[in-house]
Amino acid sequence: MLSSIIDAFKVPELRKKILFTLAILALYRFGAYVPVPGIPFHEFATAFQDTGVAMTMLDLFTGGALSNFSVFSLGIMPYITASIIMQLMQGVIPAVGRWAREGDTGRRKITQVTRYLTLGLGLINAVGYLLLFKSPAYGVQFSTEVPEALTNIIIVFTLVAGTAFIMWMGELITQRGIGNGMSLIIFVSIVSRVPSAIFSSATLTSDLGTGIALTIVILAVVLVCIPLIIFVERAQRRIPVNYAKRVQGRKMMGGQSTYIPLKVNAAGVIPIIFASCIIYFPAQLAAIFNVDWLTTFANWCSTGWLNWLLTVALIVFFAYFYTSMVFNPEETADNIRKQGGFIPGVRPGTATVQYIKNVINRVTLPGGIFIALIAVVPTIIFYFTNNQLIQAFGGTSILIMIGVALDTMSKVESQLKMYNYEGFFK
Repeated sequence: MLSSIIDAFKVPELRKKILFTLAILALYRFGAYVPVPGIPFHEFATAFQDTGVAMTMLDLFTGGALSNFSVFSLGIMPYITASIIMQLMQGVIPAVGRWAREGDTGRRKITQVTRYLTLGLGLINAVGYLLLFKSPAYGVQFSTEVPEALTNIIIVFTLVAGTAFIMWMGELITQRGIGNGMSLIIFVSIVSRVPSAIFSSATLTSDLGTGIALTIVILAVVLVCIPLIIFVERAQRRIPVNYAKRVQGRKMMGGQSTYIPLKVNAAGVIPIIFASCIIYFPAQLAAIFNVDWLTTFANWCSTGWLNWLLTVALIVFFAYFYTSMVFNPEETADNIRKQGGFIPGVRPGTATVQYIKNVINRVTLPGGIFIALIAVVPTIIFYFTNNQLIQAFGGTSILIMIGVALDTMSKVESQLKMYNYEGFFK
């Protein structure tokens, strides 16, 4: 793998993309420590330490930007929420569904609407956070050097501008860098919390030796689980396809056999990210309206048995939902028929479509259950131990980090193969 990284930097175009991606991610991490104007930094940090579980998890996905009340406090969540809404609207609103089938033109329309929706959600979240932190629950006193109304406008505008800037950086990485920009931003946010979580885990107990031993055990378990997760992430169900021989001009075409690779976890980390956004959406509503019962409900959704059941159900649901969005059995069966191919033992046409659907359903279920269990089990352990390292290295965090890392390495590998290098996966 080290040699592959060296080979990647030997290619000028690929080297520029990697350095560009790293520069954007470094800029994102810098913005996580730039406070919003008018915020008493130390007073706010002290008030945030006594926050609930829901706000702690939101802070994890912003890479600590929320606990600093920085310009990037809203993080990437408004954009992801907007993306979920647009994905759902494709099956509800016919016009949006037609856009999704129009190719690049339709995707540009969906992207533009997603951007506007992101700004709208960011505005709602910014106002909500402002009201929450000014409430008696936090009691943060903002700057009194300027009128209060002007201070509120500056804070809300800065937060919304920060969300727009994060969205722009993510799109820049996707277009000019390596990997999916939004996924890499979440990846960096989670990884940035690991060092502090390791320190907190080691000093959790009064006995430093016991804390260090517990931290080593947790890291060892994580290292053991990583190969298993990678195995499932790369597992495939291959549907054999045979092509009949045919004469085209003076050449005999076809006659070969191939397969359709169906990944066990075809949706990747998208179900986990979507499920996390839905689960912690009540926490965002609680931040907006600051109602006691809503805050209590948000804490229930963020921890305990309700959180575990919701996580499993939503991950399995989004695994099926997103797989159905990215893989079209009708289109696949039609392409096989047009190219003179067939699945052994299955009639062309409707029977082939139904066969592919059945295989997808059977493959997606164990894949969805597996990633759901990986996401929930560490959360249950954290609930009973209150170990910060388990929270940072929870199942959701691990799956997101591994999934994004594998996806990014696959994209680097595809670039390397263009220049006759072997890549990461040999």
